[in-house]
Formats: sequence, structure tokens, C-alpha cells
Amino acid sequence: MLAETTINIGTIIAILVYVLLVGYLGWLGFRNTKTATDFLVAGRKTHPFVMALSYGSTFISTSAIVGFGGAAGLFGMSLLWLTMLNIFVGIFIAFVVFGGRTRAMGHHLDAHTFPEFLGRRYQSKFIQVFAGIVIFLFMPLYAAAVLIGGAEFIATQFTISYETALLIFTLITAAYVVTGGLKGVMYTDALQGAIMFIGMTILIVWAYIKVGGILPSHQALTDMAGLVPGKLRDMGHQGWTSMPLFGWGDKKYDLWWTVVTTITMGVGIGVLAQPQLIVRFMTVKSQRELNRAVPIGGVFILMMTGVAFTVGALSNVYFNKYGAPLNGRVSKVIDEQKSFAVLQITKKDDTGNWVDVEGKMAPVRLTGDSVGAIVSAGQTVPVVQGRSISIIYAQGNVSQIIPLYVTSAMPKWFGIIFLLTLLSAAMSTLSSQFHTIGAGIGRDIYEQLQPKHGGTLGITRIGIIIGIIIAVLWSYFWQKSPIIIARATAIFFGLCASAFLPAFIGGLFSKRMTKQAAIWSMIVGFAVTSFWLLFVKAQEAGDIGLVQKITGGKTSILAGYPNWPTVDPLVVALPISILVAIIVCLATKPPSKEHIDKCFRRK
Repeated sequence: MLAETTINIGTIIAILVYVLLVGYLGWLGFRNTKTATDFLVAGRKTHPFVMALSYGSTFISTSAIVGFGGAAGLFGMSLLWLTMLNIFVGIFIAFVVFGGRTRAMGHHLDAHTFPEFLGRRYQSKFIQVFAGIVIFLFMPLYAAAVLIGGAEFIATQFTISYETALLIFTLITAAYVVTGGLKGVMYTDALQGAIMFIGMTILIVWAYIKVGGILPSHQALTDMAGLVPGKLRDMGHQGWTSMPLFGWGDKKYDLWWTVVTTITMGVGIGVLAQPQLIVRFMTVKSQRELNRAVPIGGVFILMMTGVAFTVGALSNVYFNKYGAPLNGRVSKVIDEQKSFAVLQITKKDDTGNWVDVEGKMAPVRLTGDSVGAIVSAGQTVPVVQGRSISIIYAQGNVSQIIPLYVTSAMPKWFGIIFLLTLLSAAMSTLSSQFHTIGAGIGRDIYEQLQPKHGGTLGITRIGIIIGIIIAVLWSYFWQKSPIIIARATAIFFGLCASAFLPAFIGGLFSKRMTKQAAIWSMIVGFAVTSFWLLFVKAQEAGDIGLVQKITGGKTSILAGYPNWPTVDPLVVALPISILVAIIVCLATKPPSKEHIDKCFRRK
């Protein structure tokens, strides 16, 4: 889809300037990094503007803009509930309620990483090592999703192989993370956040201009409810401006449980327990800086996710008006009305046989003598522009909806800005992921298991390189796997919430919370999430394939019980983890008064 974009001298110059700026900021971080505190928490003196942009750009990746934006093209504006949760929970609650206590307690305990924060709060080496291992094992999967999105975009823009693009992209990102530490990461994050803000602002303004304005475009999208493909309608899709059908016990409610539990709650709640984000709270010197960062972070998240989800949904209006002509063969006529019908479109493959177009229903307008007529199955029907939806033009690939819309609807000069926007989104998230992985290996695992050995900063840098290698390997082997794009984000966010959130919240707000309660809540949350992904959640369990081998074909052990296979692990694992924390806390001896006083002291 993006191959039509021509790389000219302007694009090359823009990329070179961008790379030079990133390199300079990475060098600046390296020059100002003298101690482990500088490398791991940026010296605890970060400006609130830099901190807010770093937090936001780390939070938002190509998965949010391209992956979830494409999902909005399929599911509609119901995804804007995720934007609301991102702002209210991910910014306001995180900064105002959690941020100040995390910053203060982190300073009192001299914590440099999220696992170290938990370990020192509960005086438990096991907690720090366990959290470090979880991050080391699972964050590379999340990083791989971002790497794939960035590398594929670079490959198509510059007409190079995916492997070459992956190598170049990784080396550029690794250079300033390994050398500059968190200072280098946060400096470059601020630049990348600014580029992302500019790019998404232009995108939303131009999008509304292209489809006739705010009110007309939303009304047009509402009027397209009758064009929802049959498979989506069967799952409860009621139109691109409506929430999916809510209920329990029937497959027609599956979409609601996917949108609400996996997309909205999985990411919207999971943000509170993201190790790479929590450490940002420890980089500022007071609550005042955190409060000043709230409006900056809120506006930034609104412009990132709000714009991506709105444009993704409105792309259906654009393709309805300006989509290129299609030709196909009718295998089934559904809901024939006046001048258009919803058809099952097929096309000829390389062998000359007619095959389904990605198995999708195509709502289209008929031409000529076909208008208003009943079309017979098997008849070849010419199809003109209009009455089509984004998923048809993206040939069933959701992650291509936003790039295809940009290529088709936006002016050519915007291609450079969008390229830099996606590169910034990918690199800002990756740099923080790699830094967190390295810190987990060096500070949280190696230093705890080998306390007498020095050179932790060097081990941390080696850990970053190990994490990068693992992520690159996943990116290479899982490039075509459907699990690796937007779903990987929701999986990692949900896992962190179920495993870490009860211990994190208990540690911040309860002086009674015990080490044993934290340990068992983490273990149970991790175990329940893993079990649900392996055996119950149909998409993930189906990709892993363990259930199919055991049952002889089923994708979930609850396949015969509607809605359960679409429920996200978070909905089950987090409540169980919280319950375990409460029960064990009440049954065990409270921590010493001296330690609690140290954790909760004012200054």
C-alpha cells in the first residue's frame, strides 16, 4: 500500500536531520551521565515538560497509531473509551494519585527501577528478581511488536528488505540507549513527542477537511451502519459510531467483550503498572513538577490516541466517497436494498480460481443494469466507488488502514511528516523498553544474585544489548504472525496489571501490606494470566496451539461457552490477584514500624 510513496531528496534530508538530532541528544545524555542514578533515573532532576513528553511518547507507539488506529477502522469510535481511560487513568490518576507517592517513596528507598522499588518497599530480594525476570521475558515481545511496525514502514518507504530495515532501525535506537541511559532516552523522547504532536495535529485537521467537516463526517459515518459486514454484525457490531451489542451467553456479544475488556481495560488499566512508565515518576524532584506535567501529558495522549482512533473510524467515510473501483464476482447477496447490496466478493487467484477476498463481506454500490435488481449468486458484477469500507481497501489487513488512508487521502508532503511521526512513535517506545530490559537484567537480577560483584552499570548496558537481540529475533521470526502487533500490547499491559498492580497499590497506600501478600498476589496474577492466554483466550490460545493438540481442534477449552473465549485475562486475573493480596495480608504479620516510617516519611 505504501509502496506508491516516492522517496525524494526532501524525504532523505528530513530523515538525515532527524537522525542527526537524535544522535546529538543521545550524545548529550551520554555526556551528562556520570552515575548509576543518572543512567537509571536521569539524575532525578528532569524538567516537567520533558518528563511529560517522555512519558507520553513512551506510552504511545506505532501499535497505538497504526495497530489500534486500524482497529478503529474496523470496530469504530467505541475505541475512544480507551482514549478517555488513557487520559483519566494513565495521566490524571497516574500522575496525581500515584506519581507523587512513587516519587517520594522511590527517593526515600533510593530505588532506581520499578522492580527495585517493589523489592525495597517489601524488603524482598525475591520480589525484585521475580519482577525483573517477568520484564526480561515478556517485554521483548512487546518491543518486537513495535520493531516490526517500524521496520515494515521503513522497508516499504525506502524499498529495501525487511531484514535490512530491521537492522538499521535497531542500531539507531540502540546507539543512544546503550550510551546515554535514561537521560539520552528522555531527551530524544521529548523531540520525538513534539514531532508526533505536530504530525497528528495535521492529520486530524486534514481528515475533517477531506470528508466535509466535523458534523457532516460523523453523521455520514452513522448513516453507514447498514454497511457493517455480516461477520462483524454477527459479533455485535452496530455501526461505527455505536458501542457493540452488550450481553452475555451468545456470540453476538463477542465484540463488546473484545473492545471493552481487551482493548479498553487491558491497556487503560494496565498503564498503571508499566515499569517503563512508573520509573518516569522518579525522575522529577517534587510533586509540583508532576502536577505541572498533567495538562501536557493529557493533551498529548488526546492528540495521539484520540486522533488515531477518530481518523481510523472516519477512513470508512473517505473510502465510501473516494474509494477506487472494485471488480469481483458475487457468491452471495445479502440485504439487497435499492441501489446497493452487501455482497460476498471473490476474485481470481494466480491459478485462475475464484477465491474469497480475505473472507470479508464487501458493501458496494452496483452499476448499470444491476441497480435495483436482484443479483444471482455467481454473477460477475462491476463495482464502482462508494458504499465500501476501510477493511476492503486494506485487503483485510487492519494494520494497513491508517497508512493506506495517509497514502490515499493526505497530500504527498505529509508523507514525510507521517514517516517521522511513526519513526518517533516507534523509537521513543523502543528506547524505553530496551532501557527497562537492561536495567532489569543488570540492577534487578544480576546485582541481587551476585551482590559482591561490581560493574552493575556495565552489566546493565550488556543487558540492554541482550534485550535488543531477543526482540530482534522475535521480530524476524514473528514478522507475519497476527499475535505480534496490537494484541501484544494488550497482552503485556494486562500481564503487568495482574502481576504487579495489587503489590504496587498496596505498597503505596497501605502500611499494613505485607511482603507475603505482595509475593503471592504477583505469583497468582502471573499464573492466572498465563493460564488464560494458553488455554482460554481463543485468539492467543489458537496461535500458541497447545489447546488444539490436547483437544484435537478446539482453540479454547471453553470454546462451547459463548463469550468466555473473548474475555481478556485481566478481567479474571486482576480480581483474583487483589483478593489473594487482601487475604494473605490479613493472615500475616505486618512489617516493622521502622521500615514503614522510612517508606512513608514526608521528606
